[in-house]
Amino acid sequence: MKMRDTFLKPMHPEGRRFVAIFAAIAAALFLVSSILGWVGVGLTVWCYYFFRDPKRVTPIRDGLIVSPADGIVSLIEKAVPPPELGMSDQALTRVSVFMSVFNCHVNRAPAGGKISAIAYRPGKFFNASLDKASADNERNSLCIDMADGRQIAVVQIAGLVARRIVCFSAVGDVLKTGERFGLIRFGSRLDVYLPEGVQPLVSLGQTMVAGETVVADLTSDEAARSGRTD
Repeated sequence: MKMRDTFLKPMHPEGRRFVAIFAAIAAALFLVSSILGWVGVGLTVWCYYFFRDPKRVTPIRDGLIVSPADGIVSLIEKAVPPPELGMSDQALTRVSVFMSVFNCHVNRAPAGGKISAIAYRPGKFFNASLDKASADNERNSLCIDMADGRQIAVVQIAGLVARRIVCFSAVGDVLKTGERFGLIRFGSRLDVYLPEGVQPLVSLGQTMVAGETVVADLTSDEAARSGRTD
């Protein structure tokens, strides 16, 4: 890998018009003040960085569930999947990954399989790190039927700043583990509902990498993990 590749990442097409808008504002600000202009340049660079879409190396062993988002594990608890998906009303283990405005916001499939349902629901814009965001915030939910017959749900949740959930996939699409399926603009959260009996292999506060960090292993009987903060 070249040194420049460490800092210069591909940008998702969704970000092009936003970067163009920020750049135009920065140019206009230079007409007012050079200080304001450079502030605009800084914000333009941040906008480009927000919409970065780096390549990821996804583990491909059968049974692995990977993180759908970059960020921090903010919640691990039992919860019923969104009712609009038509899944069981049984409480499943939910792993929530909170994305700040500095994280990459491209979302990736936690597991491979066929999308059997997609349901959008408008809502509020509480801080996405709060527990009530799962129930009250704007969200877009996907149900994925895996090859072994089990289902997994992944939910895009808008946050305090986010106002636009984007989903590139449709019902009937077959996704590979780690494949891009959407993004959320400017701060948000992803929830993954694990199949019944599957324990998470991540801990609260752990840093996640979309498409790479293993959240759970369907073939393992390992107990849920706990972590230590040093």
